[in-house]
Amino acid sequence: MSRFIESILIPTDGSDGALAGARRGIALASRIDADVHVLSIVESRLQASDIDELDLPSFEENAEEAVEEIARLATDHDEEIDVTTTVRTGTPFQSIREYASRREIDIIVMGTKGRTGLDRVLLGSVTENVLRTARIPVLAVPPSADDPSVTDVPFDRLLLPTDGSDGAAIATEWGIEIASRLESSIHALYSIDTSPIDDERASNDLLEFMEQRGEKAIDAVREHGEDAGVSVSGSVVTGAPVREIPSYATENDVDLIVMGTHGRTGIGQWFLGSVTENVVRQADVPVFCVPVSAEHP
Repeated sequence: MSRFIESILIPTDGSDGALAGARRGIALASRIDADVHVLSIVESRLQASDIDELDLPSFEENAEEAVEEIARLATDHDEEIDVTTTVRTGTPFQSIREYASRREIDIIVMGTKGRTGLDRVLLGSVTENVLRTARIPVLAVPPSADDPSVTDVPFDRLLLPTDGSDGAAIATEWGIEIASRLESSIHALYSIDTSPIDDERASNDLLEFMEQRGEKAIDAVREHGEDAGVSVSGSVVTGAPVREIPSYATENDVDLIVMGTHGRTGIGQWFLGSVTENVVRQADVPVFCVPVSAEHP
């Protein structure tokens, strides 16, 4: 069986948020036989700082310690994991993106919160910049996610929001492939946002139309799952996607949300894109974000 994810990049700044992301990345790498790259960035602006007491070598030492901590965590969990550690100087999100491109990394796994200020901002706002610019999937892990050991990281229940768009279709392919490799089940979710509609009669007509579209989108996910031997259930709900997706994930003990970063716009039910960023900010579980530029798995 070929590996559909051969390499995983784990950025770190040594924070608890970075460690939470690393646990998911290592667990996934071990389960699918992928190589791990651990990267820490010393911000280039620190070199130009006019703060006399700033000790740049200490930042470099901390970065070395951060990548070695993750490397030890990986090899302690699975000694067969191939781990590469790197420390670079630069702008964090740009350095992450460039490293991923040059090393032909398949996915990036990172926490959504890290250190701030002169403690080396790497995660948090940097994660959002990576999400906006990366051409490969990014698994964003929030600090509110359960904090299991690497051995106990679950991938049993995946939530796959869909709007029937091309962006959602690409995310569906990744979600189905992940579920197939990890023996997970999938729940497809289609959310109808009626808030832009004022006229009651028009609302009823449109709601019926959108329900039909939602069922069609879920059927497409279900058919794809059946072809891959993956169990897929589905629901059509009414409400803003940015609220319904995190809510469903929390209420149904979802382990991972898989969604695209671009979908439909306007009243045609666009929830992917800015909505994905909001889901990443609000969700208590990791979100696997798939850009439209991602290659098919």
